[in-house]
Amino acid sequence: MAQAAKLKILYGEGDEEAQAAPAASFERAGHTVEKAVGRKAVMEALKKNAFDLVVLGPSLTRNDRHHLPYMVKKAQVKAVVLVMHADGGRHPYVDACTDTGASMENVLARIEGMKIAGLMAGAAAGR
Repeated sequence: MAQAAKLKILYGEGDEEAQAAPAASFERAGHTVEKAVGRKAVMEALKKNAFDLVVLGPSLTRNDRHHLPYMVKKAQVKAVVLVMHADGGRHPYVDACTDTGASMENVLARIEGMKIAGLMAGAAAGR
């Protein structure tokens, strides 16, 4: 899957083992990935670096997947939030979500279809 530009992704999960394969898929798609395990690690990463996209994975608790989008937007207004395994249609701070059990191909296609600053800037530069 060709990408217009590389995104800087913060990928949060509740379980380090569950994080390995999806993080590798994001990197193979050309993105830079910083991994964080648990709510505190996600918040610390947001304090230290700016991200184009924050992906909240399914092994985070339901409570974390609900509250972290607020925290992300408070810390970095321009960051885009993708929640895996959630109904983001009812959450005002979730920019996109994927269904439970969505394949990584589906997740990557969802990211590519989103209007993220890094992707849009790369697409404009390629014209």
